[in-house]
Amino acid sequence: MVLDLLLIGLAIALNPFPVTGFVLVLTARNGIWNGLAFILAWLACFVGILAVVLLMTGGEPPPPKSPPSTAALAAKLAIGVGLVWYAEHTRRTAGKRHKSSGLMSRLDTISPWTAAGLAFFLQPWGCVAAGAATVVEADLSQPASVAALLGYCLLASSSLLTMEIYATFATDSAPARLGRLRTWMEGHQDQTIVGLSLLLGLWLVGKSIYQLTS
Repeated sequence: MVLDLLLIGLAIALNPFPVTGFVLVLTARNGIWNGLAFILAWLACFVGILAVVLLMTGGEPPPPKSPPSTAALAAKLAIGVGLVWYAEHTRRTAGKRHKSSGLMSRLDTISPWTAAGLAFFLQPWGCVAAGAATVVEADLSQPASVAALLGYCLLASSSLLTMEIYATFATDSAPARLGRLRTWMEGHQDQTIVGLSLLLGLWLVGKSIYQLTS
């Protein structure tokens, strides 16, 4: 479970959609407060999904080969296949789609409520679903599992937290550097999505098939 959550958390943290969207939030007027609203909504969504899963399992992993355990593995397999398909679809359509120059790139002034809504909209839901299916294995009676869940939440949010802290304490240099980060992310958006989706998808497919057949 720990390795799965590590890989999923990294994929979420490096996903270009929330990173680019958060840069736009930070560089708008009142960006620090809007960024805080974005992060709080992001974490609330994250923690809420994990809480629902843990309530369903009672904080105890289902026995191996039981229907809930098999269903979780089947869900991870389906998500992995979906991520591989998405990677291939993105590769085939790279350069044919308009970049994020529409509504999001014109967010000069937004409210904290709008920033919170963007946090929900920009969640990489495929990876979040993979994390939820993995959390089924968590045993809350074990400190290691609790630490893994906390680490997963922090890792998945690490890029946002880092940018928020940087923008708060480096008010002079942050706008220019965050703008360059946004430009780089937009220029490498397709390659990043393909790489992250393909690697995570293949890992989930391979491990799920192995656990279902062993």
